[in-house]
Amino acid sequence: MRAEICRAARLGALLAVAACDGRPRSIGRSVTGGDEPSFGPAIAVFDLADGVPEQVPSGWLGLSSRGTSLEDFVRQVELVEGQKDVRGVLVRLGTAHVGLGRAAEVGAALAAVGTKHPVWCYADDYGNSSLLLAARGCTRIWAPPASSVDAVGLAAQTVYFHKLLTDELGLEVDFLQVGKFKGAEEPFTRDGPSDEARESLVSTLADLRAAWLEGIQSARPALVESVAESGPYTAQEAKDRGLIDDVGYFDDARTALEKSTGAVRAEVRLGDGATSGGADEWIETLRAFAGESVTSAPVVVVRATGAISMDGGGILGGGDGIVGRRLLGTLARLERDEDVRAIVFRIDSPGGSALASDLLWHALMRLRARKTLVVSIGDMAASGGYYLASTGAVVFADETSIVGSIGVVGGKIAADRAFEKIGMHAETFAAKRDDPHAASRAASDSLFVPWDPETRARMLDTMTGIYQLFLTRVSEGRAIPVERVAASAEGRIFSGREGKRRGLVDEIGGLRDAVARARSAAGLGRDARVGVAGESSGILRLLGDNESRAPAARGPTGLSRFAGPLADAAPFIESLGLLTERESLACALPYFLAVR
Repeated sequence: MRAEICRAARLGALLAVAACDGRPRSIGRSVTGGDEPSFGPAIAVFDLADGVPEQVPSGWLGLSSRGTSLEDFVRQVELVEGQKDVRGVLVRLGTAHVGLGRAAEVGAALAAVGTKHPVWCYADDYGNSSLLLAARGCTRIWAPPASSVDAVGLAAQTVYFHKLLTDELGLEVDFLQVGKFKGAEEPFTRDGPSDEARESLVSTLADLRAAWLEGIQSARPALVESVAESGPYTAQEAKDRGLIDDVGYFDDARTALEKSTGAVRAEVRLGDGATSGGADEWIETLRAFAGESVTSAPVVVVRATGAISMDGGGILGGGDGIVGRRLLGTLARLERDEDVRAIVFRIDSPGGSALASDLLWHALMRLRARKTLVVSIGDMAASGGYYLASTGAVVFADETSIVGSIGVVGGKIAADRAFEKIGMHAETFAAKRDDPHAASRAASDSLFVPWDPETRARMLDTMTGIYQLFLTRVSEGRAIPVERVAASAEGRIFSGREGKRRGLVDEIGGLRDAVARARSAAGLGRDARVGVAGESSGILRLLGDNESRAPAARGPTGLSRFAGPLADAAPFIESLGLLTERESLACALPYFLAVR
């Protein structure tokens, strides 16, 4: 009884905190901190300095974070387009790193706003992707005097560990692949790329470069092509060469935009200092306490981001990414919910578990048989990620998205020689005495035992079966012959542009386009409400016993929470890290590839 009383008291305190936090802020909040009118023509400020992630991590106790997701951005774009008191939009990019696919998508959405309002961009510095975003979406581009405009062109880099693992550490590396372009094992088994891996990567980079250059030059036709790849430049040099329009600080850009549009105030719509959602925020808070997922809308966006695993354990221990057992539950709830008419499955994944990919494929196809299912690809849907994307009745991707990598990889790293060097030895005892291979087969997952030829042959047969299943699944999902899928398989990756030519993608467009198609296909109006699927995360459940929850639900602690390149690489490490744990086969992108 005492425990229940204490829990009720804690809940009461939480309600008090939520009540204080939920009061609407002044809609006239100043960008610079000064007093401003609360009414009158306004500049809408989109502060994207923290990036535009596919999904913002949950805040304290499972309540919504203050971060800005891509879905938040799309919603605000739609609101601003129809508001008469908005005279212009000022986008603050800071130093945010945005993937090339999302940068193109955000730029296209801002360009649509630009047909009704002037859209100006300001960044503390520009890289390849942020320059594409600004060129596609903004009528004027600003940078501060000390800024660097790093228009340096696109390249990819792969690190090879073979000598370190074998010569220095004494590990035995044994990986197999199905698909001559797959190459997932090459960083571990080679000291440089194979001809097939090089061909696949270089051809994809060439497509991405073409789309990147065209995106910049179509917006700035006077720009000399070589300028976009010959940086870095100072802000003044970039202005002289036509990459940007103005050199000044954020408040200079804001003042100039207000003056040119007749606006009397600036209203932060996204990012730090954004105005509160008022009643909508209260509804979301109450749902969070009740444990209700916010999906009660005719169109629901389901976000699937990161490496694919069955239970989210991961070698990094975070439980992030696409966790099969959780996403299967979400899809089942959506299938039963009669109020949901259409689903937009938004995916950004390098792949992972072959098992989880197939189970999720089946659940998505069941959902598609009953409701409208549209897929929207972010920066990438590769290998297992494309396995899932192939379920869409319509598949959207940007020209600079990465798709494909249809193939399977499997293998292990055996440390028996390394352990022998430090005085450790493992002996395997088989129950089947009359079979000379029984011990190595039964211990095939052991860290201490390398594969023998028979076990290796069995693994290759299993992988070949999974590869054929992969081809069949894509054929069924895309409604195209297996032979046509096979021509784009064997691990090859493609840009979204090339993917469309090959029938892997239907339309070039982003999340906003996918939502519009979902509404139309389901016979809904253009203003039909859009919800976002999420797991039940009620405060009452969070206050319960930790032991009642699965390990993956106890909060992320892994590498994916680190900033910088390690965070970017986390999904790729997780996707291949399955091979060191319970699963021996993976449908994963061959290498860490983030193009900015």
